[in-house]
Amino acid sequence: MSDNNTSVDFPLHEAHALVRDLMTPNPWIYWCDFLFHITLSWVAFVTVLHSPFLSIWQVLACGVAVLTFYRSAIFIHELAHLKKGTFKVFRLVWNLLCGIPLMIPSFTYDGVHNDHHKRDVYGTSKDGEYLPFAIQRPSEMVRYVLLSFLLPLLLVARFLLLTPLSYLIPPLRRLVWERASSLTINPHYKRAPNAVRNDHNWRLQEFATFLFASMVVAGVVVGILSPAVLVLWYVIAVLIFILNSLRTLAAHAYRNPGDRTLGLAEQYLDSINIPGNFVTGLWAPVGLRYHATHHLFMSLPYHNLGKAQMRLVNGLSDNTLYLQTVRKGLWDALARIWKEASLSSSR
Repeated sequence: MSDNNTSVDFPLHEAHALVRDLMTPNPWIYWCDFLFHITLSWVAFVTVLHSPFLSIWQVLACGVAVLTFYRSAIFIHELAHLKKGTFKVFRLVWNLLCGIPLMIPSFTYDGVHNDHHKRDVYGTSKDGEYLPFAIQRPSEMVRYVLLSFLLPLLLVARFLLLTPLSYLIPPLRRLVWERASSLTINPHYKRAPNAVRNDHNWRLQEFATFLFASMVVAGVVVGILSPAVLVLWYVIAVLIFILNSLRTLAAHAYRNPGDRTLGLAEQYLDSINIPGNFVTGLWAPVGLRYHATHHLFMSLPYHNLGKAQMRLVNGLSDNTLYLQTVRKGLWDALARIWKEASLSSSR
């Protein structure tokens, strides 16, 4: 089927009619979900610190901390999509309890992720969240996952060192904004000066993150905090980034070489749905298991994506194209893209 026919044949209008009533986010769900998991995160964090080294309780608490911090952090994706000017208090609380301590304040995704959904950006070299993994050597995927060990240190350097230095060196300020202020996977991505959607107070978020990092380091230096706090933060951050890197590799087919734009239906068919089960929700939390459906309807709140998935599978007069994006699980998705990359690199 040709690219032009893909857009025509895909039942976009019928699909939209099936989910039209699911577009309104429920604040209660957002608040209860986030507050429960971020509270559990910090309780687990403290439990790890006060448990005997490598005891069963410490290992279990560490696992809980990784999964709950990860789920809490992924709300940054929802913040990037919520209607402009809404959920202001939720955004503030999320930054205070999660974004700033993990050094991923919401401005690092705000205005950046939205470009990923634009027709003239998605899958191109201008897309910060896309690399053509399926047509590159498989080693590029391994390199991407291994970068997880370095990312927490880069975040510390960004906010603890580059933030104050950029205040003193104006040319550095611009460079930091363009190349070190966005959560992306494309190393060539440059953030535009106007890439801000909701977080116009990003400078305050940046300074607060710097201040938090400074206070933690100072606390360790003067003996108020144990060095184990920094070690545990690093371990949890690395595990979260590894988990997220694997999820990211399973989020798209990554077949576009970057030299052409894709229509909405083509973006959907280049994305992946993994409905799965409870375990799927642990490594692809806050609706990310329905990533292809999200690319069809990016305004759908995460808590309605599962319901939308069921309606579309069962309600479309012809769901053949819709089901093309479904994978059985994480291993299935990763195995497919690895196989494609292997075949592509051997040609």
